[in-house]
Amino acid sequence: MTFKTEQIKNERSPEEQAWLEEEIAEQEARFLIIEQSMEDIKPQRARWYEEFFDRITTIGFNVDGDDRVKVERDQLPVKPEGLEDRVVWKYGVDKEGEQ
Repeated sequence: MTFKTEQIKNERSPEEQAWLEEEIAEQEARFLIIEQSMEDIKPQRARWYEEFFDRITTIGFNVDGDDRVKVERDQLPVKPEGLEDRVVWKYGVDKEGEQ
């Protein structure tokens, strides 16, 4: 059975609404901690990217069984200027506190 709408209309009791708001607040607090942790390891993550690129250009990666393919340096992806790694959460708060 498929739904034509994404939302199902329902009524929440005040108790359910209070519980839901508490859960949302807890999840947003956890998200902010995770986001800060991701910011803290940013230099380490850059090293991981370089180590991975070095590995696939020198050793290669397995394609089928023991068959390995090396990637040429000019085929490696280039990170666009201004693009930052970030924690993605569809219904969270961002650093500015917006929803």
